[in-house]
Amino acid sequence: MSLDKKMTILVVDDSGTMRAMFKQMLNKIGFDNIVSAVDGIDGIEKLQEHNIDLIISDWNMPNKDGLDFLKWVRHNEKCENIPFILATAQGDKSQQERGKKEGANNHIAKPFDTEELKAKIDETLGLKDKVAEEKREPRLIQGKVQMRVGHIQITDHLALGVLKHQIQTGEVSPKYFDLETLCMPGWNPIQESLEKGNVDAAFILAPIAMDLFGFDAPIKLVLLAHKNGSIFVRSNKDEINNYESLKDFFKYKVIDIPHKMSVHNMLAHKFLTDLGLKPGVPGKKAINVRFEVVPPVKMAGIMKENEEIAGFIVAEPIGSNAIAKGIAEFQFLSASLWDNHPCCVVAMRDEFISEYPDAVYEFTSLLVQAGKFIEQNKKKAAEIAVAFLDPKKELGLTTSVLDNVLNATQGITMNDLYPVLEDLDKMQRYMHDQMDIGVLIDVERFVDLKFADAACK
Repeated sequence: MSLDKKMTILVVDDSGTMRAMFKQMLNKIGFDNIVSAVDGIDGIEKLQEHNIDLIISDWNMPNKDGLDFLKWVRHNEKCENIPFILATAQGDKSQQERGKKEGANNHIAKPFDTEELKAKIDETLGLKDKVAEEKREPRLIQGKVQMRVGHIQITDHLALGVLKHQIQTGEVSPKYFDLETLCMPGWNPIQESLEKGNVDAAFILAPIAMDLFGFDAPIKLVLLAHKNGSIFVRSNKDEINNYESLKDFFKYKVIDIPHKMSVHNMLAHKFLTDLGLKPGVPGKKAINVRFEVVPPVKMAGIMKENEEIAGFIVAEPIGSNAIAKGIAEFQFLSASLWDNHPCCVVAMRDEFISEYPDAVYEFTSLLVQAGKFIEQNKKKAAEIAVAFLDPKKELGLTTSVLDNVLNATQGITMNDLYPVLEDLDKMQRYMHDQMDIGVLIDVERFVDLKFADAACK
C-alpha cells in the first residue's frame, strides 16, 4: 500500500507561521489538498464542509484547543474514524500519554522537520510500523567499544566537537572507545534515538532527559555539556524606542523557543513574567505573550519574515549569527538571569554504563579536558566549531562569530562540567510549580556522579 498523495488533510493551528510551515512541508511530501483551520471551532466547521482524510492539529489553541477538538471528533459519528495526529509544543511524555488516552492516533512534538512529519503520517496510516524500541548493540573492535553520540548544531555541544577533532588529529587516543558522532536536525530525533537505544549517549537538554527518566527511560546523566551559553535577541523590525517600556514592546507578540522542555522556556518565562507580562502557549489560561516552538536553525529566518515575532531565545551561535546578519538586536545573555546555569547535559544509556564503565570514565574525562581546552584556546576552538557545527555550510557560521561567542562576558563556559544537583532540582521545580510542565523526579537517582567525580577531581 502506497501513500495517497491526493488525500485531503486538515491542518488546525492558530499560528499563521505554523500553518505556512505545515503547508510547505506537506507540499514537499507531495500533498496538495490541504485545508486550514485556526482553532478547534474552525476545525469543526471545516470538517462539515470538506471530506477530510487526515487531521493534523495543534494542541494549545484559544476557543477550542486540540484536545477538546480531538474529543469532539472521536464522539461524532461522521468523522470519528478519521486518523488524528496531535502536532504540538506539548513535548513532555505526560502530555503524549494524555493525547493517546483521548484517541489520538499519533503525536509529533514541535519542532519537527519534513522527514519527521512524513514518518508520522506513514505510521498513522499504517504504511510503516511504529519504530519499535531497539537497543543498539555496541561493537567491540580490537578491544574498543564503538560509542555513538548524538548532538545538534549548537555551541553547547562543542566539547564533543573538540574531542572528535583531537581524536581525528591523533592528539588524543582513547584506550577504551572509538567515537562516532551523529549530527541530528533537532531535539526530537535526539530524544527518540536516546530513548530507543539508537545512540549510546546524547548531548541533550536537561529537562528532556529528566522527563525521559521520569517515564522510566533507562538513562543517567553523567556530565554537564556546558554552563550558560544561550542568548535572547529581539527583532529589529520594530524600533524599541517607539514603546514606553520593554513590557509594551513584547506585549501581544510571539517569542520563539527551541523546545518546551528547555531552560530557554524557563528563562524566557521568568524574564517576561518579571516585566509584568503573562507568557505561555495559547489555551485555557489568559496570556499576552505567546511562545512558539521553532527549530533553532530556522529561528532567524522565521523572525525575519514575520512581524509578529518579537524575539527568540536559543543556544549560541544562532543568536549572535542573527545579530551579525542584521536580523536581530541583543537583549540579554542567559547568565544574566541565572549565572552558571545548566542547560545541555550528557545523558547515557544504562546498559552502556554497566557494560563499558571504563569507556564511560575515559569519555567523561576526555570531555572535561576538551572543555578546558576550549577555555584556554578559544580562537582554535572557534575554528573547530565552524567545521563541527556547520559542516555543510548551511548556517553560514564564521570563525569571528564563534570567537565572539566563546569570549563573551557571561557567555558559555565549559571549564566546569560537574553536575550540581541543586541546580537541576531548581530547574525542574520552577518548570513544574510555576509553568505546570513535566514531572518531578529524584535527581539523585537520575545523576550518576561517579564519572564526574573522577573526571573533575
